[in-house]
Amino acid sequence: MTTTFFLVRHAAHDRVGTVLCGRIPGVHLGHPGRTQAQALADRLARENVARICTSPLERAVETAEPIAARLGRPVARLADITEIDFGAWSGKSFDSLADDPLWSAWNSSRSTIRPPEGETMLEAQARIVHAMEELRGFHEGRAVVLVSHSDVIKAALLYYLGMPLDSYGRFEVSPASITTIVIGDWGSKVLHMNEVIAP
Repeated sequence: MTTTFFLVRHAAHDRVGTVLCGRIPGVHLGHPGRTQAQALADRLARENVARICTSPLERAVETAEPIAARLGRPVARLADITEIDFGAWSGKSFDSLADDPLWSAWNSSRSTIRPPEGETMLEAQARIVHAMEELRGFHEGRAVVLVSHSDVIKAALLYYLGMPLDSYGRFEVSPASITTIVIGDWGSKVLHMNEVIAP
């Protein structure tokens, strides 16, 4: 038996691409993001979804709630799929980080560099993979929706593709996108990457 995972990146907020929000509180979806979340709900309504889990951060919860309402299922907050802890970088603009040598090192060696006072991408990978492996044992033959964040979804993808973490920049995970992975006792395969849901 297999379990299908729909890895959903949260929909857009007004700081996407300009600020490294990380785990800072109070980052909410804007109007375009709320429209995207509804489109995600419509797309996932045709799937055999047994469970919906979300990162506890507001932008993820606000993406998951319309999906849960459309599918008639509760949504569970799951700390293991939350954003990477970027530590002292959290809330900084990407422009301000550009001159930081450690930021440059992080972006060239995700497998070894730790953000100041934060966690490594390897640690983030371990927690999302652990969550997925645990969930698949409860939902064989069904699907699970996980609403998470770009780098965390990339970490899961890299694990199931058997690629090193330093390859994280070779594919895109856009806001309000779905990446589909099927996992069974025989292994795993990626069915779709970065399926962007446009309203």
